[in-house]
Amino acid sequence: MDPPDVAGESWSLLSLVSSVFIVFGGLLPYLPQYQQIKRTSNPDGFSTLVCLVLLVANILRIFFWFGKIFEFPLLLQSILMIVTMLVLLNLCCSLESENRVSTKQHHFTDFDLEYFWKWSRFEDYVQFCLSLAISAALMTYAFYDSPVFVEGIGLVSLLTEATLGLPQLLENFKNRSTQGMSVEMVLLWTAGDCLKTAYFVLRDTPAQFWMCGALQIGVDIAILLQAYHYNQKPRSKYR
Repeated sequence: MDPPDVAGESWSLLSLVSSVFIVFGGLLPYLPQYQQIKRTSNPDGFSTLVCLVLLVANILRIFFWFGKIFEFPLLLQSILMIVTMLVLLNLCCSLESENRVSTKQHHFTDFDLEYFWKWSRFEDYVQFCLSLAISAALMTYAFYDSPVFVEGIGLVSLLTEATLGLPQLLENFKNRSTQGMSVEMVLLWTAGDCLKTAYFVLRDTPAQFWMCGALQIGVDIAILLQAYHYNQKPRSKYR
């Protein structure tokens, strides 16, 4: 009787745990943010541009998978992330509609760039996502055999995701405060991005993944420095 392959079993278990983390770990940072918005009934401290970045990045990543099949957990993560962002957007839209003073409505079908991503209904954001998905599907079908297109859509997808923290970074800089932002969310972002980037390297995923993961870590650290700086510095009463 052959002895059990302990090393092989340990590696299989580690591989399973890392895959589960990749699928669900990216969603964890948004749980405290969702709870904070729901508890305070105020979405102002959270930049919904974060949702825009993740929706665009993950919709495009799905079509990158069709052109260049990579780890299935990364595909499943994209699907779950899209659902999570839509749930978060729905909450923000509901609260904003309750607090809105003006009765003027702005819709996706107005095609008014001034109010892009500032629409009045959750349905408008869904329409945007469907339009992007249909456009990406048609282009992927037309250029499926083009390596340049496939690699390009992967690069655009991952570079878009790499800018994930920029909306929050700019929002904090504009407000000179991190009030309303969940610091726990950013800590989870940073830890998750470090582990995720390590996963990309170890699993030999396409280069776009680990390069953009490293960029994300840099942005996460900048936001954490903002949180430390603004919490240490007394705010002027005139601000």
